[in-house]
Amino acid sequence: MIRSELLAALAKENPELRADEVERVVEVFFDEITQRLAEGGRVELRGFGAFSTRARDARKGRNPRTGETVEVPGKRVPYFKPGKEIRQRLNGD
Repeated sequence: MIRSELLAALAKENPELRADEVERVVEVFFDEITQRLAEGGRVELRGFGAFSTRARDARKGRNPRTGETVEVPGKRVPYFKPGKEIRQRLNGD
């Protein structure tokens, strides 16, 4: 599902909301998750899962075009851990 499909599904299920209101709700939802992760926090949605970040260490990489070794700095990457209910639905338990 892409963002436009999500917006269409939400608009269909909530006909009392205008399209711009639905878009704003989705925008605020994603912005809040992103902001919390940027602050080093965690976002848990019961029954769905938890978003957090994990640290990746600095490493040596290789430029595929030239073969030259390059230093890749450490960074934080987003991580999603699905909740028990979503795992059960995916595996048919």
